[in-house]
Formats: sequence, structure tokens, C-alpha cells
Amino acid sequence: MKKTDRLYALMTRLKDGGVHTAEALAAELGVSQRTIYRDMDTLAASGIAIEGTRGRGYAARASLTLPPLNLTETELEVLHLGLAAVGAGAGELPELAEAARSLSRKIDALLPEDGTAEPGSFGFAAYPFHEAAQGFRHMPAVRAAIRTRQKLRVTLRDTPTPQDLRPLALDYWGRIWTCTAWNETQGDFTTLRLDQITALAPLPGLFVDEPGKRLSDYTATRT
Repeated sequence: MKKTDRLYALMTRLKDGGVHTAEALAAELGVSQRTIYRDMDTLAASGIAIEGTRGRGYAARASLTLPPLNLTETELEVLHLGLAAVGAGAGELPELAEAARSLSRKIDALLPEDGTAEPGSFGFAAYPFHEAAQGFRHMPAVRAAIRTRQKLRVTLRDTPTPQDLRPLALDYWGRIWTCTAWNETQGDFTTLRLDQITALAPLPGLFVDEPGKRLSDYTATRT
């Protein structure tokens, strides 16, 4: 059973109002008690209202659950965009910022994993929300430049010298967006985080595909 399915099964089982031991849950789901303990820690850290302790049993008292949702990567990106905006702009309403963080942790807990690494948060989830929001403000300009093949001059937080780029693609890593580009200033491909951009301006004229400077050339170097 995938971790996503197992966590949802645990939530459903615990919400029946009874108290369930880790031994019984492990037998029902076909996993070890240690896995159940880890899953309970994951659910609790994600904001699920779980009552009980190891050795005594568990029950859930969450006020609301939603049916399973199948989200595309674009839909997930939109969801994280909203969370980033709320977390960064809550201002004098800290309860909204905390709710955004709590919801984000719940999403992280239910995302699939491939079993090749220790459980962890989605992508660059450890970064603060305000950095994601800062990156979001540049996304419309970068997306437009990729579509129209518009060169950009960008300044990065840790590199004060402006760089001229041919933006080629945007990638989403969980609240952090990166842009793959041909860096005309350095004469090589580069990948930069949008939240690190402090200044961005379009340059006059459009660029055309040239051998060695295309996205397909960059992809070839990564395989």
C-alpha cells in the first residue's frame, strides 16, 4: 500500500470514534508497528487532531475531512501559490499564516513517495513562505518571456552583477520555482531560483534557437 493510501486509511479508521492500538492497525494494514508509529507522528505533525499515545491506542477528533482528491501538478502549484501568498501576507493575522502552514503540512503528508529515501517534505518545503511569494511576483514576466522568446536582464540576491538570459523553461519544486536559461553573460546554461531575483527587466529584441543554446541541448547534457 502506498503511503498516501495508508495515511488516508488510518484517518478513516481513527475517525470511527473508537480507540485503536498500533498492533491492531498494523495487522489491518499489513505493516509493522514501527510504521504505524511513524505514520501517527506524520499525521500529528500535519495538524490532524490525534488523541492517544504509543501503547494505549489512538483516536482522531478532526472536525473535518475531505474525500481524496487527484491533483495535477499545475493544480498543486496553484494551491501552493495561494498558501505562499497567505503565509507571506497575513500581516497582523498570524492565525491565517499558521493555518496556511498547517494546511501545507497536511498536503506534504499525503503526497506520494517512492520509498527510496527517508520520508520528508515535498521539494524545498523547508524554505519560508515569504520566499515563495517573492518568487511568484516574477513568474508572469518569466512565463511571458519564455513564450515570446524575450531576453531578460536579471539581478540575483547573491550576485549583484546583472546577467542577460534567454529563459527556456520553468520548473516547480514545491513552493520554489526555478528557471532554466542560457546565460549570455556567462556563456553557459544556468538554473536560478525565482525567489532570488531582486530585479528583472526585458531586453529589446527576441532570440531565436541556436545550436548549443536550446532547451533540448540542456536536456541532452543532463542525460
